[in-house]
Formats: sequence, structure tokens, C-alpha cells
Amino acid sequence: MTSASTPKRRAAGPRGPVSRVPLGPSSRPRNAGVTIPLFSLRTARSWGIGEIGDLPAFASWMATAGISLVQLLPLGEISGGDTSPYSAMTAFAIDPVFITVGDVPDLPAGDVLLALGESGVSALAAARASPAVDYAAVRSLKQQALRFAYQRFKEHEDPARSPRAQALDAFIEAQADWLPDYALFRAIKDMQGSAGWTAWPKPLRTREPAALDEARRRLAPNVRYYAYTQWLARTQWDAARDALRRVNVELMGDLPFMVGRDSADVWSHQSEFKADASVGVPPDVFNTEGQDWDLPPYNWEAMRRDGFAWLRRRTRATGALFDRFRIDHVVGFYRMYSRPSAERLDKSGKLRAGTFDPAVQAEQVAHGERVITAMLEGAAESRARLIGEDLGIIPDFVRPSLTKLGVPGYKVLIWEKDEEIFRDPRLYPELSVACFGTHDTDPVAAWWETRDEAEREALQDILDEPEALDADFTPAVHRALLDLLSGSRSELVLFLIQDLLGTRDRVNTPATVGPHNWTYRLPTVIEELREDPHVARLMAVIRRCLEKSGRAPRA
Repeated sequence: MTSASTPKRRAAGPRGPVSRVPLGPSSRPRNAGVTIPLFSLRTARSWGIGEIGDLPAFASWMATAGISLVQLLPLGEISGGDTSPYSAMTAFAIDPVFITVGDVPDLPAGDVLLALGESGVSALAAARASPAVDYAAVRSLKQQALRFAYQRFKEHEDPARSPRAQALDAFIEAQADWLPDYALFRAIKDMQGSAGWTAWPKPLRTREPAALDEARRRLAPNVRYYAYTQWLARTQWDAARDALRRVNVELMGDLPFMVGRDSADVWSHQSEFKADASVGVPPDVFNTEGQDWDLPPYNWEAMRRDGFAWLRRRTRATGALFDRFRIDHVVGFYRMYSRPSAERLDKSGKLRAGTFDPAVQAEQVAHGERVITAMLEGAAESRARLIGEDLGIIPDFVRPSLTKLGVPGYKVLIWEKDEEIFRDPRLYPELSVACFGTHDTDPVAAWWETRDEAEREALQDILDEPEALDADFTPAVHRALLDLLSGSRSELVLFLIQDLLGTRDRVNTPATVGPHNWTYRLPTVIEELREDPHVARLMAVIRRCLEKSGRAPRA
């Protein structure tokens, strides 16, 4: 959810070589990671979308190239008609679409035909073959399969009070601070024909205790079904994390700035969100009107009264899933930009100007540090580390504040420039994350091919071994750029999977809506990629780059 700005270029002119003074050894461990949405993974057994069970195969493949961290996008469940992981209907639940159905004990592989029928099996084959994620098809198929599995669980496990039934009950009790509200929200939403909670009957909309008690009794089987899917997801997640630890690969997540307006969290904590406003960002060089995300702003006054308890729980829960995670749009926790919902557009249909909360810089600094500190404390309970996504229009005080709090920010090579001169990555602060770009930008191959000669020359000035870089994205160019970023002083470098493979597909184009966003899949299954001679050579090149920079032990 970034909105980046680039520095103004001056006219190209004579330029001397940039001095690259050798630096002393880093005081922090230096690692390399790969960014890939979970939905983009692809194995021979997955159902048209990346799944939790695909993570071990992907991580072990990346480990052969010296990659020791996998960064995912948010995992929260999204509404049926949406695809963006940044406007989920829950801040806590894992989207059941990521469950590996083949690993569900209540649905052995031989019973898939029984669960889906012949037409469903045909639809599954089409979803698996699709070059992009077909969310509607995949979600429908998985819901059908999981409902079938739950029916078996309800018939065989629950009546016998089996060890698995007791394990589900223990999970529900352990997640009592969010799971009961989420499961009830989903069950009521089903009863209301998927209508948003603001359209529910008033007793349910306003959470009258008697109405909620009646809904729990009436919808008990469906409430338990939604708890069951979360239990399956978390059980599979824990198994996947154990597998990644065995190959020494960390998991990094992404905590969205907001949740969706129609979410279990906003319904359950209505006083902590503003229903009459919409969050976004102010105008910049990419969006002259700014952006509006139609997400409800935080009610900071209410959140301060309970010490940001919801945010603490949220970061603690996210930290339980990941070794470290990125705080999306971290500037919004210092100064949140929003517009009144009723006045978002002017008469011509353009976005009106919004306001910041807090409005005054001194208050923004103090407020942001209180919020980030609360989030750090929540994450620390799960022993997870935070990273701040500090991209876009960032006030001068934000990055020094994050540094003071010990939170790494981003150094995006393509934007790290002083006019037309690229900043040497070896001079980036250790407390930072270096990358070519994020899921909101072009991969490095597409970026390179749109550079002019002057910009290519400017980049050549900071290479370890200056050489003429072809205008095409050749293997030599690819290797030189990998070397350049790997050699940064940053404690962590992140490559998009497309940067490693040298492909040009985008994950998302900000401020646009359509099937081109959030549907990217690996070009083929991981099993075939591992055996592809061209890909194997790429992995060997990446390994050598990371060994050279000290980010991977020599094989």
C-alpha cells in the first residue's frame, strides 16, 4: 500500500566516478530474503492458488540459492468479491483459501471426487492450469471441500470427544481474544446473505447481548465450522514453520495498515474506528489527487484510552505467525490521512483534500512513537521483530524516529538517488532493508529496460566492477544488479521472486483495479522449476552473489 515519490532529475552532464570507500565489517547479521505472495506459490498438489503446504518446498528450493528468509503478503481472509490482501475482513484469521486440502485428515485424497463431484473435479483441474489465480473458482472449491470435511469431523470426532475434537476446543480457548467474534461474524454474515454488517438488523449491528446470545445458539454449528477452518490453518502453519526452521529459513509477514470496513474487527470494536471517514494518502507525483482506500480510520482517542490494546493483540498474533513482519504504511501510525466519507469527492468527481490526525508535527512524533512502542511490545511477546514500510511521502521526522525505536526502514535502490546520482548501497544504514522494489513496483528487469542511457551510466558508477551495461536485461546485467544490491550494508536485502528469476510480471499496480492485480502465480510448479536447467543456473548465480557479499555461507 505504498505511494512512492522519486527525486527530481537534473540535466545529465559530465560526472566523475563515485568514490566507493571500503567499509568496516557489519555489526549485524546480514541476510537475503525473497518476497512472494503466498497466493503465488505453485506446486503439483496445490488447488490453483499457493497454499500453506507449499511453503516448505519453496523455502528449501530458495535455501539452495542462499536465501534464508521468505517474505509473504498479508494472510487475512478477504471478502468474496475482493482480491487485495490489504482490506481483509479480519486482522487475525488466516484466509481458509490457503489451507492445503490434501493435508486435512477429514478429507483423504481419495475422497476429493466424493466431496466435489465430477464437475468440481473438472473445475479444479482448470483452476490448477490457470496462469493466474481464479479466486472465485478456488474459493468455491475449497469451501465445498472444507464443508464436506467438517461434516465428517462433526459426525465422527465431536460425538466421541476424540483427541482432535479436544484439540479444536483447546485452540478456541487459546484464541479467545478474537476467534469467537470472528467465527460469529462469519456465521451471521452467511445468515444475512453475505451482506455487510452495517446492513444487518439493528440488534446484531449494534451487538445487543441478547441478540448475540441468540445468534450463537442458533448458528452454533456454523460458528464451530469457522473455528474449525482456523484450527486447520494454524495447525498447517505451525507444521510449515517447523519445516522452514529445519532448513534455516525465516518467515517474514506483512501487517496491513488497516482492516476492511466490513470486517469482524470493526464490527467487534466499533468505538475504535471512525465509520464516517475514509483513509488514504495525500497527492504525490504518481497520484495528483492522492488515493482513497475506503477503509475506516482508527479512532486514536479511543485507542489511547485502553493503551492501544487492540493493536497490541494484533501485533502479538502476527508475531506468533512470523519471525519478523513489516508494518505497512508506517507513516500512517504517525499521521493518518483521511477524508469525511460524505465529502470524499467534489462536484467533478475528484478526490477532495483530506486532513492529518494528529494535525501538528510535535503531536505526530509523540503519537507515532507511542503507537509503534505499543506494537513493539505486542510483537516482543511473540519474539518477533518489526520492519517499517517507510515509503511514499514521508516527513523528515519519521525515519529518525524509527531508528531511535530500533525499527529498520526501507532502502529502495531505484529511488535512492541524489538527483541523477544513485546512492551507493554500501552506504545504506545497517538498520535497514534494501530492495530493488516492492510488490507495488515493476520487477528489476522491467525497470531496467525503461531506463535511459544517462541513468544506466549513473548506476554503472556504483558497481564494484564498472562495465558497460547493455540496454537489454542480459544475464550480465542481471548478475551485476544482484551483486550491487547484495553488497549493500543493510542487514537484510529482499528480492522479489521476479527479480531472482529475471521475469517482468507485476503483483500489483497501485491506484488501479482489475484482474492484473493480486493474481500472479509462478510460471510453473516448483517441482519443475527446480529441475529446469536455466533456472538452476540462475540459482547458482544468486548463490555466488550472496556468498560474495557474506549473506550466505559458502557451500
